[in-house]
This record gives sequence, structure tokens and C-alpha cells, in this order.
Amino acid sequence: MSQTRISIDVMGGDRDVETVLTGVTLALEHRPETEFLLFGDAKLIEPLLDKFPTLKAASKVHHCDVSIDMDMKPSQALRQGRKTSSMWQAIDAVNAGIADGVVSAGNTGALMAMSKVILKTLNGIERPAIAAIWPTMKGETIVLDMGATIGGSAEQYFQFAVMGDAYARIIFGLESPRISLLNIGVEEMKGTDSVKQASDLLTSSSLNFCGYVEGNGISQGDVDVVVTDGFTGNVALKTAEGIAQLISGYLKQVMVSSIFARIGYIFARGAFGALKERLDPDNVNGGTFLGLNGVVVKSHGGASPKGIAAAVELAIEVAANKMSEKIADEMDKMEEELLAIQE
Repeated sequence: MSQTRISIDVMGGDRDVETVLTGVTLALEHRPETEFLLFGDAKLIEPLLDKFPTLKAASKVHHCDVSIDMDMKPSQALRQGRKTSSMWQAIDAVNAGIADGVVSAGNTGALMAMSKVILKTLNGIERPAIAAIWPTMKGETIVLDMGATIGGSAEQYFQFAVMGDAYARIIFGLESPRISLLNIGVEEMKGTDSVKQASDLLTSSSLNFCGYVEGNGISQGDVDVVVTDGFTGNVALKTAEGIAQLISGYLKQVMVSSIFARIGYIFARGAFGALKERLDPDNVNGGTFLGLNGVVVKSHGGASPKGIAAAVELAIEVAANKMSEKIADEMDKMEEELLAIQE
């Protein structure tokens, strides 16, 4: 198996450097063929690497004096972090061809801005999109965009669908992913003009378009790709995370509400443990930036080592499968198809 090299923005995120290194080490245990380039403050990273001998042997530290704060505006991050920050240099390693992908738990806006400046978008892509893997009753679904854009034209939704189709083929191994547009109803007359126009384009295309899906239908798992704009997608994601936390909180309250509840918990502990595992967002941590000339994966800023590992393994999988090249090929084919539809 060929070796994959992933660059890590060690300084990004709400957690400490040790959390990131622990997560990368977990990923290395599952993917031992991987090498890592660790970008950040060497004075913090190198002493900690002594705790992780396998990672130390499989990585190289690149010292950076600057890190990007989580609350920094993208424009400010570009001014202060250009060329010198751990985030910039980790992305630039992909552009230079010395890394196959980059993972950062840092500032999302800054990561997207720097990625667009350094890697540029693929031909035919107007806006990149963040794709997340969403757990469902039947497995998993890809939802995009999750925060890179606000609003969108019919053509941009079409591009998101093409990218989501290619991504689902890689991640899920599907031959013909089922694609839907997120809408306020499944009826044809509902939705904004751009959503309805996107529906017309997708219906006329060779993609496996299955019409509209409502917000409460995402978790049913009846489609493989759900397309929306970044504002709506991010609201949907945060709402789902909040509901998962609410359910978890309710269960904890109920389990200690009486002596009988505590006894019942003892007998049902295995089932509750399985439910907790299903609700754990760290299992599907990692949003992939689609539409760029390179692989960029954004980890949740507060992710645990388990979550960091999931994001790193996702980057390894996507990079190994040449995602950017496959999306570019798909866009070339679909651009001709789109022009024919619009004539």
C-alpha cells in the first residue's frame, strides 16, 4: 500500500496540543502506513512527542511562530497568518505536493479563506462547500454545504450535487448515489426560486436525483446526499447536535431519578452504552472542503482525541482515493451536460 502523508495544524482548535497529538496517534494506529507533518510551536510539540513514540517516528515537526485564534476574522487571519502561521503552512504543504491532505481543528472561516487563496478552486466550481457525514437510521448521509456559503444560485446547487455525488462514491462506495435538495416541503411548488431551478436542472441531468427532502427526513437515511446552502446546512447541523445533547441529558436525568430507575439502568447498561456511542458526534467528526485543488478536512474545534482521529482518518481516505481529481473529472463531464440542459 502506498504511503499517504497528512499535514496537521497542531495549533488549531479549542483544545490543547496534547489532545491533537493523541488524536493523530489514534489515527496512526488504524492507518500505520501514514506519515505526518506537524505544524506548530516546536517548543510545545517536541517534548510531548516523547509520550507518543510511534507518532514521533512517523512524523516531522515544522516550527511556526504564529497561530490563528478561533475568533479571528478571515481577513485578519489572512493578513496576520499569511506564510507564517501553522494553518497557512499546513495548507501550503498540500499545494507544494509534500502532503496529500491537511487537517485543522482551527477557525473555520480562516481555514476556508486560506484554502481558497492557496489551493484555488477547481475549474467549473464557483464556491467550495463543506461536506459532513450525517448519521441516519439506515447508516450515513452526506450533507453539503455546512457553512461555507450563504445562499446560492441554481448552478451552485447543481455543482454541490455533482461534488456530493463524487464524494459519496468515494466514501460510501456507491455506483449511483441518491441525491436530494433540502427544502421546506416535498411538493414541487415549494422552496425558493433558486432551489426550484436547481431541481429542474438536476431532474434533467444524469445524476440520481430523488427530489426534495425536508429537515426531518435527513435522519431517515432515504438518500445518500443532501444539498443545501451553508447557512441552512449549518443551522440544521447545530440543531441536530443540540437535540442529541438534549436526549443524552434527558437520559441521564431519568437514570438517576429513582432507585428503580437506577436498578433498571444496571440491567440496560449495555443498551444505554450503545445509544451513547450512536449519539457521539466524534464518530463522524470532520467536514471535507469540496471543490478545491487539494484535500482539506476541518475538525470540530472542541473535538476529543477520538474526534481528531476520525477527521484524520477521513483525510487519509479521501486523499488516498484522489478526491479532487475525481471531482474535477466529474465536473468536466457535468459542465457539458449543464450547458446542454440550459440551451
